Amino acid sequence: MFEKEFDLLEEYITTHNLKHSSQRNDILKNFLKEARHLTVEELYNILKEKGFNIGIATVYRTLKLFSEIGISKELKFEDGISRYESNFGISHHDHLICLKCGKIIEIESDEIENLQQKISLEHNFILKSHKLELYGFCKECQ
Repeated sequence: MFEKEFDLLEEYITTHNLKHSSQRNDILKNFLKEARHLTVEELYNILKEKGFNIGIATVYRTLKLFSEIGISKELKFEDGISRYESNFGISHHDHLICLKCGKIIEIESDEIENLQQKISLEHNFILKSHKLELYGFCKECQ
């Protein structure tokens, strides 16, 4: 499980002459196991609760590294807090974000994707990427 992600990390470390670190592997394993949008602080607390002796600065630098490699994607919503999600095994999706509790719901919609393509074509615009974030209140917070 997560073999591709670990292979990417290993390849990057080798080609960039970085030190091999068991801490990076521990961070990667726990990040991928969580399978949700995590802040640096959330992942740090998870590692700390599991008994890992890893500093928050190391978690921060490692998550940034994962984004550079393409293992994860950094997301910044309206609250300005960086969150990270895995880039593997996940199809393109957009997000519903609750303004009260911070819950993040992933949505996939062919209709939205098709409409974006249609709008791009109508404006003779070459679409390279996009993100859709919808803010409001989840069922529990309404």
